[in-house]
Amino acid sequence: MSTNLPRDDGPPALRKSLGVLDGVAVAASSTAATTSIGVGMGSLAATVGSSTPVIILIAFLPMLGIAGAYARLNRVEPNCGSGYVWVGKSIGPWSGFLTGWVALAGSVIFLAYTSAITGSVLLQFANKAGWHEFVGLALDPNSTKLSTVLGLVVLVVVTVLAVTGVHQATRLQTFLLVFEYSVLLIFCCWAIAVGEQPFSFSWFNPFEIDSAPHFAQGLVLAVFFFWGWDAAFSVTEETKNPEDSARGGLIALFVMLGMFLLGAIAFQRVMTVPEMTENGPQGLTFLGAHLAADPWASLPLLALIFSAVASLQSGVIPTARGMLAMGRDQTLGKVWTRIHPTFGSPAIGTVLIMAIAAGTAVLAIGIPKLNDMILAAVNSIGLIVAFYYGLTAIACAVRFGPTLRTDPREGVRAVVIPALSGLALLGVGAYLSYDYLTMSDSFELSPDNGWFMFSVPMAVILVGLGFAAYAKYVRKSPYFETGRGTDGDAIELPMDRYNDAADFDAFKARGHA
Repeated sequence: MSTNLPRDDGPPALRKSLGVLDGVAVAASSTAATTSIGVGMGSLAATVGSSTPVIILIAFLPMLGIAGAYARLNRVEPNCGSGYVWVGKSIGPWSGFLTGWVALAGSVIFLAYTSAITGSVLLQFANKAGWHEFVGLALDPNSTKLSTVLGLVVLVVVTVLAVTGVHQATRLQTFLLVFEYSVLLIFCCWAIAVGEQPFSFSWFNPFEIDSAPHFAQGLVLAVFFFWGWDAAFSVTEETKNPEDSARGGLIALFVMLGMFLLGAIAFQRVMTVPEMTENGPQGLTFLGAHLAADPWASLPLLALIFSAVASLQSGVIPTARGMLAMGRDQTLGKVWTRIHPTFGSPAIGTVLIMAIAAGTAVLAIGIPKLNDMILAAVNSIGLIVAFYYGLTAIACAVRFGPTLRTDPREGVRAVVIPALSGLALLGVGAYLSYDYLTMSDSFELSPDNGWFMFSVPMAVILVGLGFAAYAKYVRKSPYFETGRGTDGDAIELPMDRYNDAADFDAFKARGHA
C-alpha cells in the first residue's frame, strides 16, 4: 500500500465487520428510493412534465460511469474519505478538500430536510388514523415547523442507533428495506396494471422536454435521486473485503434504476402531471388511496416512513466517516477522529453531525411551506452532488491516464468513460448555475428564485475554501503538502478492536503489526 501521511499516536481504526450485503443496505438506504419516489417525483414532473422516465435513464448513464470510477479508485486506495482522498491525490489538495467538504455539506442539508420529510410523513400517518389535533395544535403535514420538530426527534433516535455501531445499523436498515421495497413493488406494479392514464412511449423521448434549462434542471434532480449509492464506499474500512464496497454500491445503483423507472411509470399511470405536481410530497399517499381502501392504502405511507427513517440513519453514518477521514489528515479538528472504545464507531462525530443538521433544519423553517423547502433543498444539493461526483470521476481519469497507452481497452473503461461522465455533470452544473443567475432580478427565500438556488451551493464552496485555508495555514495539515490522505489500516490496534483473532491475524499478515 502507498506511503501515507506521517502520524504520531493516531486514532484507532474502525472495526471491520461488514460484508457486501451490508454495503448494499447502507447504499440503498442512503439513496432512499421510496422517499425519492414518494416525495420527489412531483418535483421532477414539475420540471420535465411526463418525461420523468427518460430523464431518469439519462441521469443513470453518467452515474454508471462515476460508479465505475469509484470502484477502480477504491480498489487501489480504499479509504472512508473516498473522493476527498482520491481527488486530493490526483488533482490537488484544494480540489480534494472541496470535494470532501461539499459532499459533507450536502449530506447535512439532506439530513436537515429529510428530518422535515420524516416528520411530515408521520403526521400524514396520524391524519389517516383520525388524529388531526393534539392539545389544540393542528397536526398539519404541510407545516414546516411541526414537521421539523417531529423529524428532529426521529433524527436523535437514529443517531443513537448509529453510534452503537454500523453493523447494528445495517441490520435495522436491511429489515426496513425489505419491507418498503416489497410494498413499493406491489403498489407500483398494481398501478401500472390498472392505472387509468394511458401509457405512452413519448415518456421515453428526451426531445419531449420543452427547453434546455428544464432538461438541465431535470437531470440534476434525477442525479439527486440516485445520490447515495456511494455511501457504501464510506464504510470501506469497516468492510472485511474492500471489493465488497464496490459490489454493494453497484448493486444498489442498478436496483435504484429499476425502482425509479417503475415508480415513474406507476405514478404517470395513475396521475396526470398537474396531479403529480399538486400532490408533491404526498404523492405516494395519493397513489395508495387511489388503488386501495384502508388499511391497505396506508401501506405505501408506512413504507415511506421506513424509508425516511432508514435514509436519516444512513445519512448520518457516511457523513461522520467522511469527517473522520478529514480529521485524520488534520484538515478538520481531532474531535472527528474519536472512536468509541466499545462500539468501534466515530461516536462524537456522529452526534455532532446530528446537532449541525438539526440546527440547519431549524434555520430552514424560514421557508413556511414544506413543499417549497423540499424543492429548494433538492435544487441546492443537486448542484453540490454534480460538483463532487464530477471531480471524483475526473480524478479517476487522471489517476489511470497511463493505461490509455499500456492497455487501450482498460483505458476506455478507466479513463474515457469516467472523464466523459464527470465532464457531463460538471457541464450541466455550470449551465444550470448560469441559468439561475439570469432567471431572477432579486434575491428571496424561494425555490423559484435563481439567486437563492445559486447562493446556497456557492456559500458552501466559499465556506469550504475558508476552512481549507485555515487547515493549510493554521493547522499546517500535511494533506495540503501531498494531497494524500491517511490510510486507516496504517494504524496499529490492540486485538480487542477486531471481531476475533482471525481478523487480527489477517491484519498482521498485511504487515501492519
